Amino acid sequence: LVQLEESGGDSVEAGGSLRLSCVIKEFPYSSYTMTWFRQGVGKEREGVAAIHSDGLTDYDRSVEGRFTITYDNDGNTLYLEMNGLKPEDTATYFCAATRPRQWTGSLFAPLFNHWGRGTPVTVSS
Repeated sequence: LVQLEESGGDSVEAGGSLRLSCVIKEFPYSSYTMTWFRQGVGKEREGVAAIHSDGLTDYDRSVEGRFTITYDNDGNTLYLEMNGLKPEDTATYFCAATRPRQWTGSLFAPLFNHWGRGTPVTVSS
């Protein structure tokens, strides 16, 4: 059974930084896409950053240049480094995984069948 568990969410001031982690268990696949999504109150879930099994990454325009996604194969942990946080980044952040590698739609939630429960991020102005 695939398990994903996020951590690292917190309350920070605008301009601050956070690093989110997602431990992924029982996901022994060589072709995959892993993505961080977020959902604000009253908003749709949106993809913000994806990393593929070949190491390539995709970012939503709203976070490009501020957020960095990485995956530690040895520790089976997905990370999202968030810098220059803005109040509009406030949301619950979810990690998700799917296989095989997605050549399109890496930030499209319906393509993902394994999800964590989320970790909340609040950015105050």
